[in-house]
Amino acid sequence: MTWQGWFTLAVVGITLALLVRETFSPANTLLGAVVALLFARIVTPTEAFSGFANSAPITVAALYVLARSVEVTGLLQPVLGWLLGGQGSLWRLLVPSAAASAFLNNTPLVAMLIPPVSDWAQRTGRSPSRFLMPLSYAVILGGVITLIGTSTNLVVSGLLDARTGKPMGMFEITPIGLPVAIVGMIVMLATARWLLPDRAPARQDLEGETSREFAFQMRVEPGGALDGLTVEAARLRSLQGVYLIEVERHGQVIAPVAADTQLAANDRLCFVGRVDQVLDVSTIRGLVSAEQTHLAPFDTARHRFFEAVVGVTSPLVGKTLKEAGFRDRYQAAVVAIHRAGHRINAKLGAIPLKVGDTLLVLGDPGFRDRWRDRGDFLLVAPVGGTPPSITKKAWLVAAVLVAVVVVAGLGLLPMLEASLGAVIILIAAGVLTAGEARQAVDLEVILMIGASFGLGAAMEKSGLADIVAGGLTGIFGGLGPLGALLGIILATSLVTELITNNAAAALVFPIGFATAERIGADPRLFGVVVAVMASTSFLTPIGYQTNTMVYGPGGYRFLDYTRLGAPITVAVMVTILLVARFWYGLGA
Repeated sequence: MTWQGWFTLAVVGITLALLVRETFSPANTLLGAVVALLFARIVTPTEAFSGFANSAPITVAALYVLARSVEVTGLLQPVLGWLLGGQGSLWRLLVPSAAASAFLNNTPLVAMLIPPVSDWAQRTGRSPSRFLMPLSYAVILGGVITLIGTSTNLVVSGLLDARTGKPMGMFEITPIGLPVAIVGMIVMLATARWLLPDRAPARQDLEGETSREFAFQMRVEPGGALDGLTVEAARLRSLQGVYLIEVERHGQVIAPVAADTQLAANDRLCFVGRVDQVLDVSTIRGLVSAEQTHLAPFDTARHRFFEAVVGVTSPLVGKTLKEAGFRDRYQAAVVAIHRAGHRINAKLGAIPLKVGDTLLVLGDPGFRDRWRDRGDFLLVAPVGGTPPSITKKAWLVAAVLVAVVVVAGLGLLPMLEASLGAVIILIAAGVLTAGEARQAVDLEVILMIGASFGLGAAMEKSGLADIVAGGLTGIFGGLGPLGALLGIILATSLVTELITNNAAAALVFPIGFATAERIGADPRLFGVVVAVMASTSFLTPIGYQTNTMVYGPGGYRFLDYTRLGAPITVAVMVTILLVARFWYGLGA
């Protein structure tokens, strides 16, 4: 192997390590890898950044806007009403969700479904853990049915276009994706009842009397020790397990409470915290109990609880709430942290946050709107509340969505033009403003997709992809072409459980393409298989974004994913091999 191959191998190895350890965001990691390869002159500037000239990132961005239009117009509300009517059943929820995921980006779809499904499960006396993980898996399975089901399919489509001059068709993935979805759903419906335990979700902390542990009021005693002091001087910003979230003075609310806010006689101080820490506040000289000891229920015009899931790209990862300045930055207070199915019973301000942590946040009703489109949180879901009603423009959005599928499916327009045309229509019709459309796009995903093309080009140009393909062929070659395909399936499955699905597809695609060329098989078949396997991540909560999104709201533990995901993963692999053998004639 040449020095270029060794250098590329080192860059790929470091990239994988950084992605697994989540040292930096996936986009920054991939961009850094591409820049390193550019400096080493293994790829030219054109090759390094060819992904940003490809149709894939722009198409994905347009589909994010389409998904947001579905959300804001309440298009799915009638369907949700039917799905969650009465006692319901798992299949009644999962089958339509998978079908919707075939045509809508699955990340915003799951974000829309988590709050109503959680509320419905608890309302009917069942644990949300019985439904949220299967929901995530169902939309993952539905996402491999069509080209637009998930961004990973569009990444592979762009890579195929770059290599062969022909992108993936709307339904080119369907002969493999549809059987995978059907078999995966059958296995999940047959096993979920036995393999998924009841777990306590984060929002259970707010049920019944336990909600009283989170809020209480104290009054500043006239002429007392705190009268006239600032909040910082009164040492009210460093209490263990208790947070001052607002000050009420003569009917006016001061929130968030700054360190230099001066206290005055008869100010009502609203604290949130653990009930076993209330004694710390009640013993402070100059504070006395207010007439209303607890805020239960809260004034929903001023307070609301939210579940906020910390994502990979969040600036909160690795920082404590105190280091991040959470109250000042987000104008809200964290009243509990849930991690791996357990509530953390410690001083909240001193706990470094991790990916997948679910923060139970008390804030104003606008908290979700301010932060749901930012990288700070993977999911911001209100606890309780009224779901959005369907608007008059919902049917326009439905017509536009159907038009995109029909036009692209019949080949009348490429997917890029069809999706961009849809965005223009939606903005022109006032469904979204230009600013709202821009906010709907996950820039992290777009940058990651663009950077992934440069990394793939380096693996191909340096000869690394061909060498790895040769190794896989040598290991599995004794099993024939199906054995070579099995090697790609296993490699993709392993990588996608460790890093993000788009990055996994970008890393394995050139290897799959080179393997197909070595054995004289159809490279497009191997590319489609990489797309399917990169998306079907069921073994860990970190392999796919929707799995991370339901981690805290479902109260899951890490091995819950492996327990339910293992039989589904095996079923998916076997199905792909059977379809490749009998539909595509591989190895015949």
